[in-house]
This record gives sequence, structure tokens and C-alpha cells, in this order.
Amino acid sequence: MQPGHDNEIPDFSHLTPDAVINAIEEALAIRCSNLCRPLNSYINRVYELEMDSGGYEKHAAGGRLIAKFYRPGRWSRDALQDELDFLQELADAEIPVVPPLSAPCGRLLHEFGGTWFAVFPKRGGRPLDEPTPEDWTQLGRLIGRMHAVGAEQAPRDRVNLHPRKSTLAHLDYILRSGTIGGRNRSAYETAVTRLVEDIAPLFDGVDAFRIHGDCHRGNILHRPGEGYHLLDFDDMAVGPPVQDLWMILPDRLPRSRPQLDLLLEGYELFREFPYDTLRLVEPLRAMHFIHFTAWCARQKADGGFARLAPGWGSDEFWRQELAELEKQRGEIGL
Repeated sequence: MQPGHDNEIPDFSHLTPDAVINAIEEALAIRCSNLCRPLNSYINRVYELEMDSGGYEKHAAGGRLIAKFYRPGRWSRDALQDELDFLQELADAEIPVVPPLSAPCGRLLHEFGGTWFAVFPKRGGRPLDEPTPEDWTQLGRLIGRMHAVGAEQAPRDRVNLHPRKSTLAHLDYILRSGTIGGRNRSAYETAVTRLVEDIAPLFDGVDAFRIHGDCHRGNILHRPGEGYHLLDFDDMAVGPPVQDLWMILPDRLPRSRPQLDLLLEGYELFREFPYDTLRLVEPLRAMHFIHFTAWCARQKADGGFARLAPGWGSDEFWRQELAELEKQRGEIGL
């Protein structure tokens, strides 16, 4: 998640069905039917649309489109452009992703009523369930190819997955969000600050470049005859390549060595993997705990109470968070 600086509930009231359809028609110079179906999205507003007949080959097979209107205040314009440019570079390299559709002038990022948006072809498929040994190797090849492109150039404005940068930014948001107070606030701030101080030296000097950032199984789709596709680059970041491997594994590293070995077998066909960065897996897991807590705090600030587990933000919740952080310190060996 891009660490944000706003606590305001985003205003999407201008995104009426007619307005959404008109915005997409104007951006892509196409005609759409009256279909404008809202889809589930925790942060953004996402809609499925349908093109009128004709032009499918250029824009989307079957004529179905997905329009993503980004949450105001979460990303800068440059950060959004970074995501779309990376997707286009990957698609140009024939790496299976879902790239944005371009306007006749070549523009990928559009604006409507102060809200940035992009449009994508709709893609179906099945989620990644229980990978076979061959699947693990294929996934390694896919991630290795993605990283080979990601290392070619730097983004303009994406999160840097370093404890002193992304984790401290998430902590700052949590403390400012109003979701934690009293003794819990002081204890949580101390615990996270101490963790950052302890793990930050492990990241110093580590090669970091453009990565997916949130490469878990829910963001991998299998399409018959096409293999695996990578989805949802919202959390694209600058970080160590191991970040895009550990979240796929079925268990902690010692109990996932067979799967990791297969991943790396495929990965190293396209890019050498820095094996010394395996020491970062448990620190990255600890950072993800804090990342997710900040994400939940933003959901609460946005009014998304129903999306949070019962009791989220209670004294008992924060005591449990502190216990989990302490347990994770043990996994790291601190």
C-alpha cells in the first residue's frame, strides 16, 4: 500500500453510471452499451462496462472492459503512471499481465472530475489453487521474467520496501489515524520502532528494483491455453526480489524448501537470484503485518467497517497485535 497522508473519506459521488460510461467513451473514443456494473474493491471504485459491437479486436475480446477509478489521495499522478507504464512494458515483453488500454493519443492514465482512472480489457480465468511441481517452476519463470523487466529502470514515485521508509510511513499513518490510543499507542509505537531499528541494517545495500509487491496467490490467475497471469499491480514497489516469492509459498521457509527450490529453478532461467536475501523473508513478513494494519486503519477511516474483523481496533485487538509482533521477532531471531 502506498503510505498516504490523508485521513479524509474519499468522495466518489460524481461516479454515477452515466458519468462513468461517458468518461470511458471520451477517454478511448469508443461507444459503450448501458451496462455499468460496480465490482467489489476495497480501495478504488471499479466498474465493468460493455462496448457496443465493433472494435473488439483493438480493445477487448468480447467487448467487456474494466474501469478502475483510483482513490483520491492514495497515489500521486506519477505513481499511477508508474504502475501503468510497468504493465505496458511487461506486456510489450510478452509477459502475461493485463495491460491498460490506451487512448488514440497513446495516453494510459485519464482524469474525470478530479479522479484518475485507467481502463483494462476484462480477463477471465481460475485462481491459483494447489500448484504442481511443474506449476511452481512456471511461476518462477514468470516472476523472473517480470523482474528482468522491472530492473531495467526506476519508477518516478513508488514505495520503497525498506523498514526505514515504508514501515515507518505505515506506522505514522496508524498513529495519526485515530484507531489506537492510550497505553496501546505508546506500546505499539515502541514495538514497531524497535523492530525497524533491528531489521533495517539487513536491507542496507540490498539490490532493489520494480517488483509486483503483493504477489500472493489471489493475484495470480490461470487462463486455459495461456498459463499464469499476474494481476493487481496497485502495490507495485521498489524492493528486493525475494518479496515476490515468499508470499506465494505454502508455509514458512524451512517447511517450503521444495517449493522454493522449484520457484528458483524457473526464476534463474531469466535472472540470477540473490540467495543471501532469503534472510529477509521473516523481516518482510513482519513489515507486512504493519502494512496490513495500516491498510485496515485506512478502511476504517474510509468508513469500511463491515470489511474489518469484529473487534478490530479494540484494546484486545491491539494487545494481540503486540503479541504477534513479539512472536515474529522470535521468528526473525531477534
